[in-house]
Amino acid sequence: MKSTYTVEQRIAVEWEFPVVFTHGLFDTLNPVLADTLDRKAEQRCHRAMIYVDAHVAKARPALIEEIRAYFARHSDRLALVGEPQIIPGGEAVKNDFALVDGFMRQLLEHHLDRQSFVIIVGGGAVMDAVGLAAALVHRGLRQVRVPTTVLGQNDAGVGVKNGVNFLGGKNALGTFAPPFAVLNDFDFLRTLPLRDWLCGVAEGWKVSIIRDRPFFDWLTTHASKFPARDDAAMEALVRRCAEIHLEHIRTGGDPFEYGRARPLDFGHWSAHKLELISGFAISHGEAVAAGVLLDSIYGEKKGWLSADELDAIAHGLRASGFALWFEEFDRRDANGTRLVFAGLEDFREHLGGELTVTYPRGIGARHEVHEIDLPVMEESILALRHISG
Repeated sequence: MKSTYTVEQRIAVEWEFPVVFTHGLFDTLNPVLADTLDRKAEQRCHRAMIYVDAHVAKARPALIEEIRAYFARHSDRLALVGEPQIIPGGEAVKNDFALVDGFMRQLLEHHLDRQSFVIIVGGGAVMDAVGLAAALVHRGLRQVRVPTTVLGQNDAGVGVKNGVNFLGGKNALGTFAPPFAVLNDFDFLRTLPLRDWLCGVAEGWKVSIIRDRPFFDWLTTHASKFPARDDAAMEALVRRCAEIHLEHIRTGGDPFEYGRARPLDFGHWSAHKLELISGFAISHGEAVAAGVLLDSIYGEKKGWLSADELDAIAHGLRASGFALWFEEFDRRDANGTRLVFAGLEDFREHLGGELTVTYPRGIGARHEVHEIDLPVMEESILALRHISG
């Protein structure tokens, strides 16, 4: 028998990127964008291509001209590569891989290299789709995310993932590609329709229930301010929620999800399935709000939350303006099984191995379970219909 020779290899890679909160990012007098692209002091003019969510361009008609003016004002440090590209927003951009292919071709045709920047202005779906293209071209261009939704600024935009939907699977294709920077401009939030304004609020409830009791108490006190479009309350929610997500990525020990758990996806096993069942008529934030309440009801039935804690969660979500019941919960397959239950297998399959679902253990703490008691979950869905009314 021939001998075997093994060289053990261990590589440690350090990532760092700023998450900046500002107003008027493309105001020519605001140095944040120029300073961010130049933060490594590389002594050259930085080439950048910009993609803009069509919904954002429509809500801010002057935005494209503002971008042109900004680059002209800072032409000693920045160079705009071509015209800003206005692209479809919403889940549609994640459902058509031909669009991602088109973005990659544009980046290559404009000769962007690994020192060039791709600036993505838009919601989470646009950041996902363009971010995936940028991560694949030359094995990674520098991404600067400019999230324009609450969900983008407090969750999707500050993480390290890119993904698009494929063959009926939510985020079935994607990469882990930490951004060069995330620039959160609160002024974009003011242009959002109420439905989109509220979507990211669900993420605040999600992280507070499993990680931060003081934040939960603050949300409980301020819940009614979100449907009233209180700017100060929303800015505070966005900052704290983003901080919790960043802390988890930084300290959780598994930023690229090699393990079996997704601790910050509390309530998401059913949420992702609801989106798919509805053909994405139910938005991500709406689905997460319902999914968080469903799993909280299940947690109360299993003894992990008190009745008072469940009442506080339900009241807070309702006061925040969410509809918490959708008829998609009642849809069944040919065998009479609720379609939403297939979300559990989707959840397991995404990470592989044993099913691992995060649940609260009292407000502000969490634990992981590896099986779901389907009869109790069935009772929880029936209770959800009642509680959400």
